[in-house]
Amino acid sequence: MTFTNRFAPSPTGPLHLGHAYSAMIAHDMARAENGVFLLRIEDIDQSRARPEWEAQIYDDLRWLGIGWDGTILRQSDNLPAYGRALDELWDRGLIYPCTCNRKDILAAVSAPQEGALLVGPDGVVYPGTCRNRTPLPRHTTPRPDNTALRLDLGQTQFARKEFDHRITPDKPHDRLAVSFMETGSGPDCQTGQIDVYLHDMQHGIGDVVLARKDMGTSYHLSVVLDDAAQGITHVVRGQDLFDATAIHVLLQRLLDLPTPIYHHHRLIRDDAGKRLAKRDDARAISKYRAEGATPNDIRQMVGLHPVQ
Repeated sequence: MTFTNRFAPSPTGPLHLGHAYSAMIAHDMARAENGVFLLRIEDIDQSRARPEWEAQIYDDLRWLGIGWDGTILRQSDNLPAYGRALDELWDRGLIYPCTCNRKDILAAVSAPQEGALLVGPDGVVYPGTCRNRTPLPRHTTPRPDNTALRLDLGQTQFARKEFDHRITPDKPHDRLAVSFMETGSGPDCQTGQIDVYLHDMQHGIGDVVLARKDMGTSYHLSVVLDDAAQGITHVVRGQDLFDATAIHVLLQRLLDLPTPIYHHHRLIRDDAGKRLAKRDDARAISKYRAEGATPNDIRQMVGLHPVQ
């Protein structure tokens, strides 16, 4: 099997040092393995995607010395595949419509009987308001359009073949888990084989959105289908996405897709220890270029060896 990884930026702002670090690590790994390095443009949020930012991505990557193989996959061209996956999950009764907005969710979790507010990969853990409003079985009607759809983690427990069965001394009864191989590390130094139990996912992640009202898909669903479509064997990305990996592996099992090997790397932070974001234009690659920096200067800034 050919080593294949990818870099998948969103054209919603300039590439900054954190993006460059992730792209260079993935590119270096692929070239060291005589493998394939692919580029994907994650533009499902058409309200924020801009062609000028996409053009800047290509220009910055080439300047950094990063070349990609094959054609570029643009998510906006892959919407039919996302719809087919949602149809399958709907027909199996594994997703449900949700009309809650962020204000509704915060109000629900702030109620005294809900207990402490929990935050997961998608923000505040959804309390299941619309799940409890939507009677079973749900799949007897057509999948609704123009509405958010959430994965019902409680219903996935009945698809036991999708899970690995693991017993640990402290979890003798919570046997259902999804597992993946980590060659980097999570924020708490997690590495090697990672087992994530369904019980923990239900409480720490919740019913994540698989389709947003204005997109017809979501990051979680799209990234899983895109990785499979591109034949990705190794996913290289930041530790901020480590907790989301359990969602992605579960979706891979539900949709009968292969699970790549994951490599989560450290994040590039500012002097105050805050993770860089696209709003940090002062660290945009284009600004360093304009100030006369070289690609090896960028590599040195993020702690990578220069290219000879």
